[in-house]
Amino acid sequence: MPSEPTKSLETFPNPYPQRDYEVAFEIPEFTCLCPKTGQPDFATLRIRYTPDELCVELKALKMYIWSFRNEGHFHEAVTNRILDDLVSACRPRRMNIEGDFFVRGGIHTIVRVEYSS
Repeated sequence: MPSEPTKSLETFPNPYPQRDYEVAFEIPEFTCLCPKTGQPDFATLRIRYTPDELCVELKALKMYIWSFRNEGHFHEAVTNRILDDLVSACRPRRMNIEGDFFVRGGIHTIVRVEYSS
């Protein structure tokens, strides 16, 4: 049976919590819907974080990102929502997310959000 999208984010114990190191993800296939027109929006998400006690599990992240596909979101709102949800799930030392959205109406939008403990 195929996997289903979910808003649930799983974590696992950081194997080196005593050390600062950075984890970076690039997600070139993020999609959601324009809340005004219902047209699809496409973006590359770039997530960088320094874990504390927990790390984000990749399959769970993939299913979480997929869950936005049929939902309407403004670029600013969805980028901030993803940051809030990831920070809530893994409580990193630092995290930043860049939503690099494809051109819509002749405008290319990049939204950058960050968190530090």
